[in-house]
Amino acid sequence: MIELLAQLKIPDRSANNPSCVERNGFCPDWIVDNLDRYQQPLIEHIELTLISVAIGFAIAFTLALIAHRRRWLVAPVTQVTGILYTVPSVAMFFLLLPLTGRGKTTAIIALVSYTLLIIFRNVITGLEGVPAEARDAGRGMGLTARQLLWRVELPLAMPEIMAGLRIAVTTTVGLTALVFLAGAGGLGETIFSDTQFRSNVVVAGGLCVALAVVLDLLVLGVQKALTPWSRAVA
Repeated sequence: MIELLAQLKIPDRSANNPSCVERNGFCPDWIVDNLDRYQQPLIEHIELTLISVAIGFAIAFTLALIAHRRRWLVAPVTQVTGILYTVPSVAMFFLLLPLTGRGKTTAIIALVSYTLLIIFRNVITGLEGVPAEARDAGRGMGLTARQLLWRVELPLAMPEIMAGLRIAVTTTVGLTALVFLAGAGGLGETIFSDTQFRSNVVVAGGLCVALAVVLDLLVLGVQKALTPWSRAVA
């Protein structure tokens, strides 16, 4: 081919014009052709996020309800969950590996531990912010302590609770990008498999951001559905 170009006196420009991939550019054609490689990591990322947040919410919500009735528990629970929250994520994974091994179990335990403080604190704050007049009105209607909690306190605390859930969800999406260190997959594994290729990093990182935005909007939609009176006030 080169000899033919030489005979025709046509310069060979292939060496001077490498492909988009070779130039490490942003390559839309490559992205379209390789979207399927991100499907399974995205599914793993979503599963790990939702499972971790669901378990974390169940634990933190239960602890908050107990601590709301037994106020002396608020400080100890806050301290323990605060310690878990301050442990660096990479260190958390490596601390758990000898105990639970590589895989999703290690990842979920670590991710759950980071949701506890956020959700617990917001549930407590929401319950503490319920006006005393609302509690008095409930007692005046003959509501028991349990009925007062579920019919008055929790509905009024719902905006604060859902705000904590939104923070926990978006935070977990970001932390899940590191669970590949525990052998749990996710988009992080795809990102760090080739950090030198710009298109790969942009697509995988963009999917993480998009997932965080979508889940945040979903939780916000649930919040609006559970608190219709807030829309009426607005």
